[in-house]
Amino acid sequence: MVHASRGFLKPHGHMVRSEPAIIAGIAKARLGDRHGIDWDGLVGDYDRIRDKIEAVFTDFFDFNARVCNPGGFRLDVAASFRRWNTVSGKATFLIAPGIRKDSALAAKEALFLTTIRSHDQYNTTVYGLDDRCQGVFGRRDIVFMNQEDLANRGLADGGQIEICGLLGDEESHSMGSLTAVAYDIPRGSVAGYHPEMNPVMSLSRFVPQSDTPSYMGYPLR
Repeated sequence: MVHASRGFLKPHGHMVRSEPAIIAGIAKARLGDRHGIDWDGLVGDYDRIRDKIEAVFTDFFDFNARVCNPGGFRLDVAASFRRWNTVSGKATFLIAPGIRKDSALAAKEALFLTTIRSHDQYNTTVYGLDDRCQGVFGRRDIVFMNQEDLANRGLADGGQIEICGLLGDEESHSMGSLTAVAYDIPRGSVAGYHPEMNPVMSLSRFVPQSDTPSYMGYPLR
């Protein structure tokens, strides 16, 4: 479903900018008017951004008109209609080779961090501090851990922990004053909120196929 949303939290100050303004500001500083893109104009009226999206993705036809409908509109995602666009007409599953193929996880006691978003969050914009999906309310400074992983490290649910990235010389990427939360997550895996987990990340670790930071798989202790 695609629908309009609007924040309701009061900004901390007049210097706080929207996510589109930040991204457009970076683009303007880096590219200027090299490609004839009116970055300020896009930020000034989000309808112009939706027009650009419609021009690239045909499924977003009449974007600005349809997004104003109560409840928005539904994209034609084939799988959601149990329609499989494959040769056989059936769903096709691919088997991953396994995360242990990653040499960075060979370090003793390495845990595998994945970053997640809360229920009241869109991209990096956080609309509220409650996450009813995970049962967390009023805070985001936590790390979800398997109960056995906690016990093996002498830790307990609700205890204060520090996490540290495991990338050789960059092991100084650490975060403290976090709270461990016992959760039904596979052993060897932990989860934390994005972008709160950014300080422990290193830009030198990225996905080769896309050049994006490895937010879905990061070794730490």
